[in-house]
Amino acid sequence: MDKTAVTNRQARYNYQILESLEAGIELKGTEVKSLRESKASLKDSFARVDEGELFLYNCYISPYEFGNIANVEPTRRRKLLVHRSQMARLAAQVSQKGMTLIPLKIYFKRGIAKVELAVAKGKLLYDKRETIRKRENARELRRTLKNH
Repeated sequence: MDKTAVTNRQARYNYQILESLEAGIELKGTEVKSLRESKASLKDSFARVDEGELFLYNCYISPYEFGNIANVEPTRRRKLLVHRSQMARLAAQVSQKGMTLIPLKIYFKRGIAKVELAVAKGKLLYDKRETIRKRENARELRRTLKNH
């Protein structure tokens, strides 16, 4: 059973998701404990290929309450673990104009922390308005069907 620790709720609103994949994440011991308590945030975080490796930036994992000197910097860059062929494909997709890698959620799969990464394209303001309009129309339709 997978346990979702953190989700990036703004991701699907701000970005058009084109493709997603699962990646492992390299964490220190106290970071894992904080994640198990869901004390993290993916707001403004992104992934990038640097020096042939994939890293996650701006992911805030709160320092573990009972950790002492073992606590690490909350927003440090964290290495993501993917196959070399996947990394090459991601680098090629992200090199296109307007494309970026964003984390959708961090979860535990068989006790191991995983990140769901998405290749995404930023939405413009009118796209966001359209998303809101569709959601409100669907909600109104459900409401009328329920009442009749």
